[in-house]
Amino acid sequence: MSLLEGKRVLILGLANDKSIAWGIANVMKEQGARLAFSFLNEALAKRVNPLSDEIGGEFTFELDVCNEEHLENMKNIVKEKWGQVDVIVHSLAFSDKEDLKKRFSETSRDGFKLAHDISAYSLISTCNVLKEVMAPDCSVMALTYHGSVKVLSGYNVMGVAKASLESSMRYLADDLGPEGIRVNCISAGPIRTLAASGVPGLKGFLKDVEEKAPLRRNVTQEDVGGVACFLASKLANGVTGQVIYVDSGISILGA
Repeated sequence: MSLLEGKRVLILGLANDKSIAWGIANVMKEQGARLAFSFLNEALAKRVNPLSDEIGGEFTFELDVCNEEHLENMKNIVKEKWGQVDVIVHSLAFSDKEDLKKRFSETSRDGFKLAHDISAYSLISTCNVLKEVMAPDCSVMALTYHGSVKVLSGYNVMGVAKASLESSMRYLADDLGPEGIRVNCISAGPIRTLAASGVPGLKGFLKDVEEKAPLRRNVTQEDVGGVACFLASKLANGVTGQVIYVDSGISILGA
């Protein structure tokens, strides 16, 4: 039997076929998972719906995590289509590009709020609204980045938002653990995605990993997908509240 045979997986934040979420979806599908995807708006639906059709997704739905009605609708759709959800993949992050170009001390108040609302609070709100439809052994995972714990030039407010995401993950793991729900983060190395393209210095980050990381290569979507499958499966039943690095080992190195 495949690792995720029959598991109902909700993937939030797929943007296109370069997304880490797409790599996760492909590996999970290979392991027998049933998939559903969110899209932010009608413009992104034109990208997400064909990908869902291509991979055999069971349904898609609109989700703006700043919209309470959308969150409630997500729960209702899951209840109607599946009854329960076994795995939730949180691949949602956003910041104003202008706040990535400025000095960090010049981060705007609105930009700070926006980055935290979409990139961190959305994990809390998603878990809260989906609690009643989570399977007893539900696995929740969120994508993060090493800029949460180390200063990476140009990552700015996103680094602070990712730190908030990771802390939120730990508190959610403690809160939901008694119900058998596990919550973890995957910290992927730099990958050329739509979201990463807005980060100044991405080429330099990729070059550093290739030249300095212990494995001397950049990670792939599939590398991240493999770890996501592990976290989604019974093999990780004792793992919660953790940040798992998939970065060719670059995070272990000193300055």
